[in-house]
Amino acid sequence: ERDLERVRAMGLGTAPVCMAKTHLSLSHDPALLGRPRGFRLPVRGLVPAAGAGFVVALCGDIQRMPGLGREPAFTRIDLDDEGRITGLA
Repeated sequence: ERDLERVRAMGLGTAPVCMAKTHLSLSHDPALLGRPRGFRLPVRGLVPAAGAGFVVALCGDIQRMPGLGREPAFTRIDLDDEGRITGLA
């Protein structure tokens, strides 16, 4: 409920909602395959994506992907003149 109050205070109370849940089911439970009926969808938190103009509803035991740092690691990886990979350490 605190998350909902925060989202409303940010002016996102009527924003579109992106549901972060398992891809295996319409529910939050990956064991309920396909289109189960009669389930409740637990929302354990709301995360505002204010810049994008939507709210993410975290449903069930879902892991969110971390964002990239200021400089992604791939920018340091290269091949030297002898074909050896550098920049991994």
